Formats: sequence, structure tokens, C-alpha cells
Amino acid sequence: MNFFTMKLPSYDKGGTFCLVWFRNLNKYFNFLIHIASFLMSAISQQNPWLHRFAVFTALATLFLIGMGGLVTSKGVGMAVPDWPNTFGYNMFLVPFDKWIGQYGVFEEHAHRLIASIVGLLTSILAVWLLAKESRIWVRLLGVGAFILVVIQGILGGLRVTEINPNLGLIHGTVAQLFLIVICGIALFTSSWWKKVSVTREQGVGFAKLKGSIVAVICLLFIQLLMGATMRHQHAGLAIWDFPLAHGQLWPSTSSSSVADYNKNRLELQNQLFVQDQLLNEEGNPKTFLTTGKDIQAWHVWLQMLHRIGAVVTLGSVGLLVIKSRRLLGQLHWCSKATYFLMAIILGQAGMGIWTVLSNKAADVATGHVIFGAICLALTSLLLMMAKRCIFVSSEELCSSGESSVLPDKDHPVTFAV
Repeated sequence: MNFFTMKLPSYDKGGTFCLVWFRNLNKYFNFLIHIASFLMSAISQQNPWLHRFAVFTALATLFLIGMGGLVTSKGVGMAVPDWPNTFGYNMFLVPFDKWIGQYGVFEEHAHRLIASIVGLLTSILAVWLLAKESRIWVRLLGVGAFILVVIQGILGGLRVTEINPNLGLIHGTVAQLFLIVICGIALFTSSWWKKVSVTREQGVGFAKLKGSIVAVICLLFIQLLMGATMRHQHAGLAIWDFPLAHGQLWPSTSSSSVADYNKNRLELQNQLFVQDQLLNEEGNPKTFLTTGKDIQAWHVWLQMLHRIGAVVTLGSVGLLVIKSRRLLGQLHWCSKATYFLMAIILGQAGMGIWTVLSNKAADVATGHVIFGAICLALTSLLLMMAKRCIFVSSEELCSSGESSVLPDKDHPVTFAV
């Protein structure tokens, strides 16, 4: 029976669907090798298409994260209850009338299809790197990207079959790490990585700047973890006013106060319904102030910590901008990159505020997720570029006869997350 045309039965347990998945892995790899062989036969090692393909894969991954964010924002992750099938059909052969225009089903199934495309792109990229890349650590990074995308696929499937929100949290976190790895591959295969020139003074400046970049990455990652935790509780908004929180600088989390919050939120939702602000013309939700789950005290604490973390992160990026201007000059590319990062961080903060004031409109909350992923990826790229500049500066010092302790030339750039 042909795998691409047969209608598979529905599986509800993780162990069974993994068996189906791996049973067809050999056919997938044969198909993949044919495609990669065709591409590599026409493209030499020095051709920029490898870098361009990595950039395209990174953009596709960002789009995938956005679609995953939309699925979570709308709370429709279980709109399709089986995996790896979709309502018993092969994922790629589902009739259009089963998902096109179907609220929730469209978002979830589209997410699966985009994930499959990203998996294919990553697989081709890994094979391409193994065949054409001379640096061992870059080849290993390609293998690592492939392993991560496989793990992501399994986590996404288990999230459906096991109905476990904690798996959704892990799934979202691994997605951020995967994006960083793909962005790193795009950078390492670029002409900039090979041709960058750095003076001794600039190398010293980058060395002093590296710690600040690492601090920003850590703060961003913590922020993303807290945000993902709130989203995957599917409990709606624990605090729906800004800049105050339930009318206070710091809201009470006593049992009576939390009970009042739940009562007030239900009343607000009823008001939105009366004002035709809760549902769209098709009768589907526009905002997700509440999903039927009660607010708990720790939800309030987590959202307040998330707000404080946003302020600390903004301050840290501001200090990074100032430090870069002082060490490298206001017109240096690194300083310009920090300006852009500050603009994105401000946009991310604005999207967070808008999410609250819009009563958690799905499109606004999804934009908040996308901005967060961009912030983390850009800061990670900045760290990799800084470490490369430090290495090049040290290498030039060594070639000029001055003493310097150098890392191994093929040593990979590590990710500080």
C-alpha cells in the first residue's frame, strides 16, 4: 500500500503513532536524498545558495512559530484530535472541505503542514551541509538542527495524543532554540563570516560587550519561558488592565481577591458579549479574556513577574546600546544592530501591552509571540557575531607576532541560552 495515498487509522497513544512515523522514515529519507543530490550536483561549495537556503529555512521557521502562536492564542490545538493523521486521513491528502474555512481546524492543520515543510527544509539543509561544508562543527550543527526538528515533530504529536499542556510548553521552548540554531547556520555560511575584518581596538570592545549581550539573551529567554507558561495554561488573562494591575500597583493574591478577579472577569466578558466585541460575524471568538478556567494566585504572580522582567529587559538593552556606542562608536554596525534591537524590544513591549488592552485578541497575542522570537534570534546572532569578531581580532594579533591565546580555528560558536 502506498504511504502517500492510503487512509491511515486514527491513533490516540504516543507509542503507536511513533511506530507509524518511523515505519515510513526510510521512504522519506530516500526521497530526501534524491532532492539533495539534485541540488548539490548543480551547486558548488562556494556558491551562495547554501546560505540563502539557510536564510529561507530560518524565515520559514519564524512563520511556523507564528502559526503555532496563533493556534495557542485561539486555544485550538486539539481541533484535530489525531496525529500523525488528520481525521483519519494522511496529513497531506485531507480533503479541502475538511479544513479550509473551518475555524480551529484550519489553523491546526495549516500548522502541521508548515511544520512538515520546515522539517523537509531542515533535512535538505543538514544533508547539504554534510556533503559540501568543510568545517566539521558546522556539519554537526546541521545534524543537530535535524535532530531538533525531529524532536519538535514528536513533541507536537504527543501534545495532541497525550493532551498535556506541559508538552506544549516544551514544544514552544524547543522551537525558539531551533530558530536560533537555524539562524546560526545562516550566519556561519554567509560571506560576512569569512570576510569580516576587525581591528585590535574593536576586538577589545567586542570582548567587553559580550557579557552584556549574554545577559540580554538570558533575560529574553526567561521572559519567553514565563510568557509561554502563561499561554499554555489556557486560562485567559489573569490581569486585564495596564499600567495598574486590578487597579493596584501590586495586586493581592489572597483567596478572596482571586475570587473577586474571577467574578469581575466574567462580568467583563458578559459586557463584551453585549457590546458585540466578543464574537466575530461568524460567531467565533475574537478575544480570549477567559477560556472557562479560573484565575489562580500563581497566574497573577507570574504575570506581574513577566511585567517586571519586561522593564528589566528594556533597561538591559538600553545599557547595551550605550555600551556599544561607547566601545565601538555610534556608527559601527554593532551599534546600529543594537538600535534595531531596541526598536524590536520596544515593539515587543508594545505588543504585550496591546495584548492586555485588547483582552487578548488572538492576532495581537500572536504578534507578541513573533516579536519575542525575533528578539531572541537577533540577540543570539549578535552574540555569535561578537564572538567571531573577537576571534578574528585575536587571530590578527597572533599573525602580527603579538602574544594572544587563541581558540581552535574550527571551534564552534556556542549559544548562550
